[in-house]
Amino acid sequence: MRKILDGIYAGALGVACLAMVAIAVLVMAQILGRIVDRTLLLLGAAPLGLSIPSLSDFGGFLFVAAATLALPATLRAGGHVRVSLLLSMGGPVFRRVQGALVLIAALALAGFAAWHSGAQVLDSWRFNSVSFGMVRVPLWIPQGVMTTGFVLLAVALVDELIAVLRGQDPAYQRAEDARSTGGH
Repeated sequence: MRKILDGIYAGALGVACLAMVAIAVLVMAQILGRIVDRTLLLLGAAPLGLSIPSLSDFGGFLFVAAATLALPATLRAGGHVRVSLLLSMGGPVFRRVQGALVLIAALALAGFAAWHSGAQVLDSWRFNSVSFGMVRVPLWIPQGVMTTGFVLLAVALVDELIAVLRGQDPAYQRAEDARSTGGH
């Protein structure tokens, strides 16, 4: 099961990275199109009108995909901001209980986000909602990707909570400890 979950988290992170690369490629193409058009104007030629319609919509959709799909892998890698000052004040039992409570609270928030995001996907599907840009994108598609990211975050939080309840250190703690000791 560990390999399957780690593979899912890594796959989602890979898609998130591809979304960021897609944003960069689209923006670069738009910039190059403007440069070509301006150069043609300076040379007295007619511009080609090179542009990417609905670039801001696509960029926003891709950014949300990148941000939400990266959440589970970032959690496991200890990449989320945590304030551990309070945890350092108590002993191991206090840290474990406090960690479990924080994971439960985070799971409640992730579950809330996933549930309501999923409800929005269903509404967009039922009512055939589309984006307002020049290119009409069915909104259930980017909303579905966002919901997938929230669901995967909830799964990762359950994964970490189970580790804590079993008396193990969560993956994010092991990653933070490895960084603080130089990987040893």
